[in-house]
Amino acid sequence: MIPSQRTSPAPVPAWRAEFYAPVASFRDPLFPGLTRGLPVPPPSTVRGLLAAATGEPQEPVVLGMAACSEGDGVDTETYHPISADGTNPSSGGRVRAVKGGMTIRDRPFLVGVHLTVWLPEPDGERIARALRRPRWPLRLGRSQDVVHLKDLGRVELEPAKAAVVDHALAPQDGHPVGTAFSYRMASRVSLDRLTTSWSDYLWCDEPTGEHPVSGALRDPDGGRAVWLLAL
Repeated sequence: MIPSQRTSPAPVPAWRAEFYAPVASFRDPLFPGLTRGLPVPPPSTVRGLLAAATGEPQEPVVLGMAACSEGDGVDTETYHPISADGTNPSSGGRVRAVKGGMTIRDRPFLVGVHLTVWLPEPDGERIARALRRPRWPLRLGRSQDVVHLKDLGRVELEPAKAAVVDHALAPQDGHPVGTAFSYRMASRVSLDRLTTSWSDYLWCDEPTGEHPVSGALRDPDGGRAVWLLAL
């Protein structure tokens, strides 16, 4: 598990970025062959979003995040596997149907995805500048899932012993909320996509109100809990 950064005895200057995606889909890779979806974007996906903004291959920054969606659904898609050896040039490299090619699968998706990311200094200001004029189009998940930057501003994160947990992504020992779900998600993916680092997180799908927290800070705007995750 990747630990969160311990609570600082002094306020932590940071930038808060608010994003909105009309539609997004986060496939759970722990279920190969199945199209099981995650209800919250993995930290690795958020790191990819920031990397698109800065133009850097990876963004190994400390960040806090919270996410929720307005609804969900299931779509039916046609998949066309590509030959690994480059054969089948007449069909664009696609595997023929008689050899395990085209297939129909269900794809879970989320609608109205709201994502908040907290970026402490010293990286916060650099990434905030990039978000205003991103190097590459901003996506949340798949290449067609466009995400919009709604708001961006400075904030002073305060030390906290209690805060509003709600939809914040927290480490396993972050809070005692009984309705929280535990998810194992990717925290980092190597450039060649051959190595994935995994971590266990707590996430609540419903508002929770204020609860005792461990290792968290608090956003003064609404008293929301923020766990700064060292990814």
